[in-house]
Amino acid sequence: MPVKPDSSPPTPSKTARKAQSAALQDLGEQLLRLPQPLRARLALPERLVDALDMLAGIHAFGGRRRQSLYVGKLMRKLSAEQIAAIEHAVQEQHHGSAASVLRLHALERWRDRLLASDDAVTEWVAEFPRTDVQQLRALVRQARKDVALDAASDAPRQPGAAPRKNRSWRLLFQFLDTLYDNPAGDATSPQESPPPAQPG
Repeated sequence: MPVKPDSSPPTPSKTARKAQSAALQDLGEQLLRLPQPLRARLALPERLVDALDMLAGIHAFGGRRRQSLYVGKLMRKLSAEQIAAIEHAVQEQHHGSAASVLRLHALERWRDRLLASDDAVTEWVAEFPRTDVQQLRALVRQARKDVALDAASDAPRQPGAAPRKNRSWRLLFQFLDTLYDNPAGDATSPQESPPPAQPG
């Protein structure tokens, strides 16, 4: 009588189980870095939430490692759908962070161009037509003046230190920031609306 082939899925090897456990521990660590609204959306089990909160408060290497192992153990009890949702949320956060960095760099490039050339003011206004041109020109003039004064200053600076960013430099960045995501909107006074991104 022929023997029927075993239709049950193969048992993962010890190495595969160890790799899966390490991956889930790492995913648990990444959960800690998710903003609270994004984490709340995942509706994680209460025990896992408590374990993550405890992990966030542990800084000693040994204690943190033990708690991280416990988080990984709880993560293994989640369904494939829950793991996929967590991975999606982590990816969403990474992409959001990358977009924020790109936006910050774009604003810094605009600021540098405005300080370097009057033509850049015309280009900015063409792209952001509701800009208060008078205010923009005043901010650019003041920032140029302050940059020149800082460059000519005899104030000691440590070797390798970057030039100090003056107030007008930051105000110009803030002014650009209020318009960047809303080209058709009105500019808001930078003193009244601090930017979400910090200039470099």
